[in-house]
Amino acid sequence: MSNKIVYAHGDATRPHGPGSKIIAHVVNDIGRWGAGSVVALSRRWPQPQAAYRQWYRDRATNGFSLGAIQLVDVEDRLWVANLVGQHGIRSRTTTETPVRYDAIDQALASLSEQALALSASVHMPRIGCGLAGGRWENVEPLILHRLTGQGIPVTVYDLA
Repeated sequence: MSNKIVYAHGDATRPHGPGSKIIAHVVNDIGRWGAGSVVALSRRWPQPQAAYRQWYRDRATNGFSLGAIQLVDVEDRLWVANLVGQHGIRSRTTTETPVRYDAIDQALASLSEQALALSASVHMPRIGCGLAGGRWENVEPLILHRLTGQGIPVTVYDLA
């Protein structure tokens, strides 16, 4: 297996290739869903948003926190992974970006275990680099280490 990321033009909610697949994306830690890559997910399936909102509501007892992941079954051999890698959301009153690279790294480590157990490839947009304000040159090495470095095929999608 290659230890490189495959870059493709297209929609991460329509992953390419055979076999089991996990679509990974970053969510915030304040229960907000409705902008960025989650819009495309919600258009295809209601389950990821519903599961995330329930996970957030029950956060006192279920491990919801920065660095946690939630795997949501959406179709036969297709899951969406909600990765909590963003602290809050962007605000007009602060210059701080919400991305948390250490949380993304922790979430990717857990995602690696899940992907290996399911024999699944991982598909994603440039996680943490949209509304979360992250930089791809900081996220890409985490993916290379945690996923492709473990033999997990990864495709990153850029909208054409």
